[in-house]
Amino acid sequence: MNKLKIAIQKSGRLNEDSLKILKDCGISINNGNDQLMAEASDFPMEVLFLRNSDIPQYLKDGVVDAAIVGDNLLVEKGKGIRAVEKLGFSKCRVSIAVPKTFEYTSVKDLAGMQIATSYPNTVNDFLESKGISADLHQISGSVEIAPNIGLADAIVDIVSSGSTLFKNNLKEAEIILKSEAVLAVSPKISEESNAILQKFRFRIQSVLKARNSRYILMNVPNNKIDAVGKILPVLKSLTVMPLAEEGWSSVHSVIDKNTFWEVIDELKAVGAEGILVCPIEKMVL
Repeated sequence: MNKLKIAIQKSGRLNEDSLKILKDCGISINNGNDQLMAEASDFPMEVLFLRNSDIPQYLKDGVVDAAIVGDNLLVEKGKGIRAVEKLGFSKCRVSIAVPKTFEYTSVKDLAGMQIATSYPNTVNDFLESKGISADLHQISGSVEIAPNIGLADAIVDIVSSGSTLFKNNLKEAEIILKSEAVLAVSPKISEESNAILQKFRFRIQSVLKARNSRYILMNVPNNKIDAVGKILPVLKSLTVMPLAEEGWSSVHSVIDKNTFWEVIDELKAVGAEGILVCPIEKMVL
């Protein structure tokens, strides 16, 4: 039986979230310590645990059919590889950082500077697009110490919270690109593996839709149901069930988790009571 071969990061920030989304998709991976390959027990899938920097080449060569990687890695090393789903986790920025004492005004300030980075292709493309020439020092790991030891005037690195920059007396000066985890696909994927991939994508989409939504139910006067319907973004129509108390109904719907506080304020203003907001495990459209 054909199986979808998917690569995820062996260790680091993407590993745990990648395994979690597989689990939420109903895919159980039995991987022991230091195991480089594992099979799913309930889905036609093999998982390869690889070094992050090696994954783009495995995709290009068709050794794996798909991978969960940071979008920033595809920009740096994966040209020609398609990202078919944004996964919503491991969000970060690839940014230029300079010493706190440096009075940065624009990207033109980088002209002629020495820049340390683990992303030379990304930086070169960015500088060329701005018509700027600078000297790059390619470093693997601990890029943020380069200005402190006199190796570089500035750095380009991944930034999440900015705490690492702060600890090294650096400040974020320019964002080159924003990144998050994506599902990437090999250009050499077979038709059989692609068919399995589409089933996997369907599960991912159901999980991500649920993560970004909340189920809401409330008691509403019957003469206010139309007003509630205008406030709530619904999939098709509101679910309305009569209550024992005459003139009232229980109204159910789905809302975006990022806007539900604003929506609740509006619902209360038109007379909704007993509002409950619940998480959704899966959402199949």
